[in-house]
Amino acid sequence: MYCTDLIATTSLYVPYVPPLWSIIPFAALLVLIAALPMIPRAKRFWHSNRNKLLVSLAICVPVMLFYLLAHPKGAFPHGAEEVYVPAGWDMLRHVLRGAMIDEYLPFITLLLSLYVISGGVRLRGDLPAHPRTNTAFLAVGAVLASFIGTTGAAMLLIRPLLQTNSERKHVRHTVIFFIFIVCNIGGCLLPIGDPPLLLGYLQGVPFAWTLHLAAQWAMCNALLLAVYYVWDSLAYARETFVDRTREDVEVEPLGLRGKINFLYLLGVVLALAFLAPGKALPFLPGVLVPDLYLREVVLLAMTWLSLATTPRGLRKANEFSLSPMAEVAAIFVGIFITMQAPLEILHARGPSLGLTQPWQFFWATGLLSSFLDNAPTYMVFFQTANSLTPQGGEGILALANGQFIRADLLAAISLGAVFMGANTYIGNGPNFMVKAIAERHGVKMPTFLHYMAYSACVLIPIFVLMTLVMFVLRWV
Repeated sequence: MYCTDLIATTSLYVPYVPPLWSIIPFAALLVLIAALPMIPRAKRFWHSNRNKLLVSLAICVPVMLFYLLAHPKGAFPHGAEEVYVPAGWDMLRHVLRGAMIDEYLPFITLLLSLYVISGGVRLRGDLPAHPRTNTAFLAVGAVLASFIGTTGAAMLLIRPLLQTNSERKHVRHTVIFFIFIVCNIGGCLLPIGDPPLLLGYLQGVPFAWTLHLAAQWAMCNALLLAVYYVWDSLAYARETFVDRTREDVEVEPLGLRGKINFLYLLGVVLALAFLAPGKALPFLPGVLVPDLYLREVVLLAMTWLSLATTPRGLRKANEFSLSPMAEVAAIFVGIFITMQAPLEILHARGPSLGLTQPWQFFWATGLLSSFLDNAPTYMVFFQTANSLTPQGGEGILALANGQFIRADLLAAISLGAVFMGANTYIGNGPNFMVKAIAERHGVKMPTFLHYMAYSACVLIPIFVLMTLVMFVLRWV
């Protein structure tokens, strides 16, 4: 954070609460992200990443003016302490440094490294598209999503899955379950799995803490895979004899190229786990990681090595493009800046929202994550839970930045953001990417509302059951 002329204060101060109108830019940006792709006349404008960036930056202007001209001086949380920030330019610099340098830069660097490195892995083949084969594809994707990210796993597996099912007529349900599992629910075991968990890690959640969600991950994925297997078995029975015969005859064994990129992915995981600023280096307990973005430098080095050592033809065959990454970068500039005021309000007023139970946080986070981007939604409720947490005690997780959060609330927020991003096409970035790829391969995907009908019938009952088992009966 911006530290020049900042003076440490005591913890006894009355925090300033920004006016409610200060959240309008944040809400407006999220509404535009959700609505513009659905408006026929706005689609062409919104398709340009340059226009996304212009909209994103324009919406930031009122927020920056608020912090420059209207926000009074005051004390801000800074790890376990607080810092005093003068009003005016000092306040604006403090907010922009925290939003862009401390949060946005690590966030976008990790996404870029995962996206580029996974784009250098080429998996191709055409297996018999039996229900057990498709179910195995989804199960593998559920595991990979946590270790190479939901975006990386989706881009690696969707094309061979579509190729495998190219002789079948009934394929749409397979792509929908792929979005459910690989693009969303599979990515909750590590911070690199899904953007919300990455933001939690950047806020001080231990790297391996998300492994505590393994029971919920296993339960939800097992139920979805079971439902899918029955569904696909019924769909397979509806295929013609000719198509089923072609499936068994036109077979191409799976082939994997670009294997060296798995070494770079391992480097990314190790950098995230051991190169947190201010944390002791492994095997060197007395040596701390410098707060000079060493972790981000290592991630960019892994990315460069992937580009330098992977044959260019592999990425071309994968239809690799930096355009989706540029889209995320453009939109999240605005998100990270405009969400500062809502986060400040929640830090001051979080206890008065009436959310106290894990199941309440699960559904509040999840329902908003269904229609808004799940990463900032996670941060909003993370800040709320943080404001409700005493400093220490049973069931309290100590964060790396010196703050504390209730572990049960953190679990509920994490699961809600990751799992319910599958409820709509706009809940998580890979959802739309997979939809577009499937349509280019001739699969007629459902409309926005029709897709929600699938999620309402399949996902919501599973989430209700998980709420009962995990949060009410506390069996896990």
